[in-house]
Order: sequence, then C-alpha cells, then structure tokens
Amino acid sequence: MDSRGIAELFLHLGRIASGEGLAKGLTAVQWTVLRYFARANRFSRTPSAFATFHGTTRGTASQTIKNLETQGYLTRLRSEVDGRSARLDLTDKAMAILVNDRFEVMVRAVDALPAGVRGDFANTLQRMHGQVALERGMPPFGTCASCKHLEGDGCCRDGQTPYACGFASVPLLLNEVNELCINFAPGKPAAMKDAVAGVASR
Repeated sequence: MDSRGIAELFLHLGRIASGEGLAKGLTAVQWTVLRYFARANRFSRTPSAFATFHGTTRGTASQTIKNLETQGYLTRLRSEVDGRSARLDLTDKAMAILVNDRFEVMVRAVDALPAGVRGDFANTLQRMHGQVALERGMPPFGTCASCKHLEGDGCCRDGQTPYACGFASVPLLLNEVNELCINFAPGKPAAMKDAVAGVASR
C-alpha cells in the first residue's frame, strides 16, 4: 500500500469508529471534547488547551464546551495550578456515557495487536503526529512517558512521588504519566517510555 492509501486508511478508521451512530444525541465534536477531557491531565483541561489540541479557534471550542456544561457533562473548577484560570472536569453523567463510547472499538482493535507490534505502531504514529503538527504549526501533544520534561526514576521514597514535571515544577501522580499534556515535548527514549507505562498501568 502506498503512502496515500495508508493515510486514507487512518482517516477511514477514525470515521467509522466515531462518526456513526453517536449515542445520547451528542454531535461528533461534542464527543471529541468529552474524550479529550477524559484523557487530558490537570494542566491541560482548559478550553484553550482543547482548542489547540483539536486545531480549532478558542471561540468555537468555548461555545461547544459551554453547551456541554449546560447539559451537565462538564463542570468548571478553579485551577490548582493557576488561580486566575478554570479547569474543566467530567461529571458523573459524562463518565457514564463514555463507558459506551463507540470509539472503544478502536481501543479493542489496538489491544488485539501483539505487544511488540503495538509498541512499534505507537512509535510510528507518534512520529507521524509530530510531522503533521510541525507542518501545520501546531504543538505536538503527548504523555509524560515520552516527554523530555519528565523527571524521576520511578522509585517511591518517603514523602516523594516517583515522578515530577520539570516544566511545571510539580510532582506527578502515577496515573498522570499516561495522560495528554499541552506542555509535552518529545524526548524520552523508548526504554523510559516502556518503564513509565508499566508502572502507571499497575
């Protein structure tokens, strides 16, 4: 298969996984918002971060988010990082419908791949994502597991967490190392990625 055929296959997979039979009367964009806030870390659960991730304007993102707040899917809280800004969290109502998200068919398809293939596939997709983001002038989103800002060796010591974010100068919880971050910068080697992912999944 040539390069165009592979790119079209990616696009088609995304469409059939999330573009048909949307549940609960939400639009495709609204589902994208909910999925984003389900995966984003505490530094990235803001309207502007979503707008950057989705490649849309802040006004459009804010309008969609406000609509989801009105419907009871998102709640706005004062940011722990910056008291002047707000953080958005999913409500129990949102978590309940995400259990039946049709996108999970893609997750199951990835789970079905052999472990070695899955690792190579992840590295390949991350390289493709970085290239597309670079050409479009967008920041590459990613997780702490492969971010150059990740600090720590994974060892738990008294009064300390095993990892920290060097960019924000704050400790990280184990469940945060595999969440999306707007401050992501590629840089960690594959060995570190595997080690961090393994610890976080325990």
